[in-house]
Amino acid sequence: MKPAATQLAPAIRDLGSPELLALPTKAEMVRIQELRPLGLAEVTNLAEVNNPNLKAIASQVDQAKSNLRAQLALWYPTLSVQAATLPGYTYGKSSADFAGGGSSQTNIAKRAVAAGALLEYALINPQRVPLVAAARDQYERAKYGYLVSLRELRLQAAQAYFDLQQSDDEVRIGQESVRASLVSLRDARARFQAGVATKLEVLQAETQLARDQQLLANSLAAQSIARRSLAALLDLPFGVTPTAKEPARVLGVWNASLSESIVAAYSFREELDQAILDISISNSQANAALGGVQPILKIFTGADYAQFNGGQGNQSSQTSPVSGDQYTNSYGLKFSWSIFDGGAAAAQFRKSKQQAQEGRYKFSQRRDQIRQEVETSFYELQKNNRNIITTSREVISARESLRLARLRFQAGVTTQREVVDTQRDLTQAEVRYSSSISDYNKRLVEISRRTGLNQVSGCAVQSLSAVKPAGVSDVPVDPTPLIPACRAAAPGAVF
Repeated sequence: MKPAATQLAPAIRDLGSPELLALPTKAEMVRIQELRPLGLAEVTNLAEVNNPNLKAIASQVDQAKSNLRAQLALWYPTLSVQAATLPGYTYGKSSADFAGGGSSQTNIAKRAVAAGALLEYALINPQRVPLVAAARDQYERAKYGYLVSLRELRLQAAQAYFDLQQSDDEVRIGQESVRASLVSLRDARARFQAGVATKLEVLQAETQLARDQQLLANSLAAQSIARRSLAALLDLPFGVTPTAKEPARVLGVWNASLSESIVAAYSFREELDQAILDISISNSQANAALGGVQPILKIFTGADYAQFNGGQGNQSSQTSPVSGDQYTNSYGLKFSWSIFDGGAAAAQFRKSKQQAQEGRYKFSQRRDQIRQEVETSFYELQKNNRNIITTSREVISARESLRLARLRFQAGVTTQREVVDTQRDLTQAEVRYSSSISDYNKRLVEISRRTGLNQVSGCAVQSLSAVKPAGVSDVPVDPTPLIPACRAAAPGAVF
């Protein structure tokens, strides 16, 4: 798998994400000041570098690594230093009355320093191995989670870009429909003023113009939403809105069979590896729970040092100073065994084992889901491939029907109603054609994401020779559309 990009390409280096805790406080800070055209490769690059969710998941990997390092510390000795008095001072007086009538008063003045160090190492710790194993599995699971998130992010970025391309196409279709409706309305009014058309035909043309204007308004709103959705995914600067630099086109053809795609998905999907690691983590936690009621043996060595001076005396004699120091060293073994804990460890062991069994069920469920996802993407891809073929034919037929309807209307052999209906059919056909290309591309990148395969053959650039071949008849022959989606395109499509 190609690793995530760590820096932006030179052409888009100025589109770095804002500061993490930055928050706009003025309207000027969020006002759109630039429309930046972006290609699909640039969108992917921006998503990998800027997306905050991917950065947060990368932080989770670092957290799991730190947790593993913390658990590995169980294999190392521990050294602790403590000081009871560093230093400590004692001042005071004490007095006493005796039975014979006498009394005594004692003055106290002492200063002491006491410190010690203790070095311990667990020779036997039943919890150490399972805790380290669980932390290691959690670290591996976090890394798999990062890979899953990276693939999902690439898929989301591509699909958001395809949505933007489709919204651009719908805006273009809406603009063309409005222009066509204006022409039809102009012709209808001219014929009405000439007395060869009725008011009904003018009203029908005005109605179609209103429909097309509504279509254009909806398309413009969808375009703005698609742009800002992509900007949020890419975490662009506040004043930048992305636009699609590349027109909508068929990306390629999926070459792998359904069975090959399913088998590849089973060996590729990190979700299955995560499920297996969850089972292993639960088993390690079960062993750690049992380790809580097993014997623990530690070896230790310690050193203590104390120093003091000062003393005490009564009123009749002057206080005589007393000073000294003391150093001790000790070593030995420590043994502890929690023989009975009320059954808590055994209950925790059963709980972890039950979680491991639950993980096996989830693995089986996820395995079935992966096959279903691949099959759904594969069949949807085939459906959208056929839709490109049928909708391209529909666009060709609708364009010719509209041309003939206008000629018939200008010749006075038909009504404005036929022109309006054929124009509406053309608009709907072009919208369906654009949607079929967008859906096909989405399913193509989706099945690539779900299988891990890169079995996509790019579409060859279609070009025609400028020289007419010799011996070719001048009689026009209708071309037969080919089955591959790359060539099943309506005239005017860009490849």
